[in-house]
Amino acid sequence: MKLELTSGGYLHLPAEEAVRFPTGTAIALVRGKELWLMPVSHPGAGGLLLKFRNPRGDRSIFVRELLPEGVLPGGRAAVWDDKLGALRIPLF
Repeated sequence: MKLELTSGGYLHLPAEEAVRFPTGTAIALVRGKELWLMPVSHPGAGGLLLKFRNPRGDRSIFVRELLPEGVLPGGRAAVWDDKLGALRIPLF
């Protein structure tokens, strides 16, 4: 699936992928050259907020503070990893 990392530091997720985050929150981790987004099981448990972008259900999550130096904005081909329970997004 294609995601977009904006110059403002937001990651845009299409509605079809946003459903993997039913509480509207996620944990974001940088692992090597990837950003991992993992759903949070309870909204009170914290995490980053997935904001609604449009009525279709597309979402945005602010990740700029987590990104290492040199990550450029643009399209990303992300994959869902069932074993890890994470959306894996290449950064470079």
